[in-house]
Amino acid sequence: MIVPGSGPTDRDGNSPLGIAAVPYALLAEALAEQGIPSLRIDKRGMFGSADAIPDPNDVTITAYGDDILVWTKAIRERLPTGGGGTRCVVPLGHSEGGLIALAAIAPLPEPCGLILVSTPGRPLGTVLREQLHANPANARVLNEADEAIMSLERGERLDTKALNPALQPLFAPQIQGFLIDAFSYDPAILARETRVPILVVQGLRDLQVGEADARRIAQAAPEATLSLVSDVNHVLKVVSSDDIAANFAAYADSDLPIARDIVEAVSQFLDQIEE
Repeated sequence: MIVPGSGPTDRDGNSPLGIAAVPYALLAEALAEQGIPSLRIDKRGMFGSADAIPDPNDVTITAYGDDILVWTKAIRERLPTGGGGTRCVVPLGHSEGGLIALAAIAPLPEPCGLILVSTPGRPLGTVLREQLHANPANARVLNEADEAIMSLERGERLDTKALNPALQPLFAPQIQGFLIDAFSYDPAILARETRVPILVVQGLRDLQVGEADARRIAQAAPEATLSLVSDVNHVLKVVSSDDIAANFAAYADSDLPIARDIVEAVSQFLDQIEE
C-alpha cells in the first residue's frame, strides 16, 4: 500500500504544486510486472477521497494512520485465502508518508513489514529548518522562519499576518494544527519501537531528504535493511549529475521511468518477507 507524501500529493505521486512525475503510478506498474499487487491511496479530503472530510487541512498524523488501518482491513478482506502464502499488507510510505506509516504500523493486523522511501529521519521541524537554510534565496527570511518553526514545535500557533509574505503560505493558519502535530514526532523513536522488518530506501541525489536521515532510521530500528541508491532523486527518477535545475526538471517529467534500483530494492524485500 503506497502512502503519499506531504501536501496535496495524489495517489500517482503528483501535486498541483509542480510535481507531475507520476512516481507512485510508475512504481506500481513496475511492481505489477513482477507479480506484486499494490494499492495507491489518496489522502483523506483530497482527490478521490475528497468527500471523506469537509476540510482536508483538519487532519493529523494519527488520523492519516487510522486511514491506513482502515485500508489495510479492507484489503485483507479481499485477499484470497487459498493457495498458501502470507496474507499481509506492507505499507510503503514516501517522504512524509513514511512518517505516517511508521506511526501507524503498530496497530495494523498481523504486520509483517514496512518500507520507507525518502523518509525524513528527524522531526519535520528540523528538516524544514534545514531545507530553508539550504537555499541562499531565503537568507532575508530565515530568522522569521526559525521563530515560526520554534513556535509550532512548542505547540503554539502564530499570527501569519506579521510574517514576511513569502512565508505566509508555508505557515498558513489552516495548516498550523497539522504542523504542530507533525512536528511532535521523531521518526527514529518510532522506528526503534517498530517490531517488523523495515526497508529504508534513499536516493543519493534527493534534494529534500538525505542519506543521514535514512541512516538515522535504519540505525534506530531493531530490524532494518538500508538501501542507498545512486543517482536517484526525491521523485524516484534517475538524475545523473549535480545540476539542481536538471534534478527539479525531473519532478515534472512523467516520461522519465522509475529508477530500477528502487523497484529492485522493494521487490527483493517483499520476496524476503514471503520466505
